[in-house]
Amino acid sequence: MIQIVRADGVQEQALIADLRGRSAAVGEEINRAAAEIMEQVRTRGFDAVREYSLRFDKAEPREFTQSELEAAYNACDPELIRAMEHAAANIRDYNEHLLAKSLEWTSPDGGRVGRIVRGLIRVGIYVPGGTAAYPSSVLMNAVPAKVAGVEEIVMVTPPTANLNNAVLAAAKIAGVDRVIGVGGVQAVAALTFGAGFIPRVDKLVGPGNAFVAAAKRMAYGSLDIDMVAGPSEVLVIADETANPVYVAADLLSQAEHDRLASAILLTTSMALA
Repeated sequence: MIQIVRADGVQEQALIADLRGRSAAVGEEINRAAAEIMEQVRTRGFDAVREYSLRFDKAEPREFTQSELEAAYNACDPELIRAMEHAAANIRDYNEHLLAKSLEWTSPDGGRVGRIVRGLIRVGIYVPGGTAAYPSSVLMNAVPAKVAGVEEIVMVTPPTANLNNAVLAAAKIAGVDRVIGVGGVQAVAALTFGAGFIPRVDKLVGPGNAFVAAAKRMAYGSLDIDMVAGPSEVLVIADETANPVYVAADLLSQAEHDRLASAILLTTSMALA
């Protein structure tokens, strides 16, 4: 249910205070839980990863075969496949134009100077899968890594019973080397320290829920990360001329990421609200 709050100098201030307070309390609890899981995986390895995967996702961590990716690709609507392949081509073209290149030249003093740019050896990609499916996250993270020359891309995603075919198909389209069904903090920890058949990576990218974001923050230093993304927040400011369908779409685009996401509309129009 969408809550409508009239800004009278009191109600909105109470709402803001509540959001801030909730964030602090939830953040402390999440950090504590994430730290415990990270430490358990660091000290106990795959046994801890397996226990947490069974507890939270009700499934064993496992690696998907190339034939399974092929089957998921074939099971998708051909129109969806065309759309994803078109998106992958656009992402590839964009990143090829932006690609940093190795350069070498002679300095005014006669010395040879320059820079060497090369891809990392192994990169992990976290793809959310708890509450929704995000094939776009696969394409937006894997395709640029391929362009950059990363030698091995390892994708992790929660091993839910209804794992979306589009996510696996996107992995095939983007050229992901390994797809492992494991999610949450335990996935971040496994890629940070290495656990069983799950390898340690040089860098971890991709969005996740608040627990994944906390784990990535803790992993930084042991490996590189892209950024701490999630839970999502969005503030849309709109007046009576705005299209409510577009406004709702903007709010939903962030609200879908996590139950803790905040999607807020600030408007002068009760009709729009």
